[in-house]
Amino acid sequence: MEQKLKTDFDKFISTSNFSNQEIKLKKEALDNFLKNGFPSRKLENWKFSDINQIIQKNIGELAFYNDYNIENEINDDIFIKEIEHNKIVIVNGKVEQLSFEYEESDKINLTTLDNFNQNSNDDNSLLSLNNSFSNKIHNILVKKNYSFKKPLIIYQITNEKVSNTNINFQLNFELEENSSIKIINLSDDNSEKNFINNLFNFNLGKNAILKNYKIDKKSNTNIKYDYSSITQKENSISETFIFSSGSDYIKNEVSCNLEGQYSSAFINGIHLLSKNKHHEIRTNTNHLYENTKSYQLIKSVIDDSSKSVYQGKIYVDSKAQKTDGYQLSKAVLLNEQAEFNAKPELEIYADDVKCSHGSASGSLDEDSIFYLMSRGLDKKTAKELLINGFLLDVVEKITDEEIKKLLKNMIGLN
Repeated sequence: MEQKLKTDFDKFISTSNFSNQEIKLKKEALDNFLKNGFPSRKLENWKFSDINQIIQKNIGELAFYNDYNIENEINDDIFIKEIEHNKIVIVNGKVEQLSFEYEESDKINLTTLDNFNQNSNDDNSLLSLNNSFSNKIHNILVKKNYSFKKPLIIYQITNEKVSNTNINFQLNFELEENSSIKIINLSDDNSEKNFINNLFNFNLGKNAILKNYKIDKKSNTNIKYDYSSITQKENSISETFIFSSGSDYIKNEVSCNLEGQYSSAFINGIHLLSKNKHHEIRTNTNHLYENTKSYQLIKSVIDDSSKSVYQGKIYVDSKAQKTDGYQLSKAVLLNEQAEFNAKPELEIYADDVKCSHGSASGSLDEDSIFYLMSRGLDKKTAKELLINGFLLDVVEKITDEEIKKLLKNMIGLN
């Protein structure tokens, strides 16, 4: 694999237009990935999801070179018609369209970065891989006191032009003081057997608000790793919602640093799995200042031989007094082959805090099924009603009513 990586990297650099400084940093990131390789079960954070083995079993040999010079057509049929929205269209890891038609142009600054976020390069080899092979990094700055008038929908598309390929993408958001944005990240995969490696960086200034909703619904055989890094200053709020159902394998990882007083992070997620899908949500919420708050609710419905994993850690620094941290995961297993693994963690170094965590799993309640059938429902409908009720309270955590209604329709929970 090492020779393949080096050959594809040289080809990538030769067909791109990077500065000498960018090339230097990308080479350093590649060296770090070569040193560590793909994560395996030997690492605690990957004990339930050996991505190295998963890639070898389901894809085989990966191509790391992705030609960003290829032109990709965009079919307007993919665009959501129910709500007016701004859009970013990404095809095979390349930004093909940025449209902010509903916003004031002088309130947003769009740039490409000469440098990338070296976030945890030494600790996370997949971020190193992303930094090595990602194309130009777009940075979206929302200026002070400006709130987006309409949501931004990020369409992440893959097409038949790529297969057995590693696709890397990176996008940065900076929210200045008193600014806000609502984002829907929508996957539309029309390719098979690729490894898609996404990195999103969010920096929230004082009183900034981020609402970020990630939807992976369309069935496909791709393997995905999606990492979101969120840094928050005083009195800022981040709201993250994950719906995960479509890809054969996906690990969503959210790392949130609460660096300012009264900053808050809310992370809610749903796994709705069938066949032999393997999905994981991992959260790492770091309370680094006093009077910070975090809330996490993850629910899974697992059928056939699918596997759902939740790993969640709340870290409370010694100076983060008055921290309020809550974490809960629940799962419904629909047959004996389904599997649920949970690893909730609390690491607390302050003494004046309110933190709790919990996890529970089981099957649908037979008495409830029997009751609904006695009221005239068939067994299949009774089960569907109970499953919808189980998942609905996660969707109800969405604070934007227009987006809540849209997502309920998209994922079939009404």
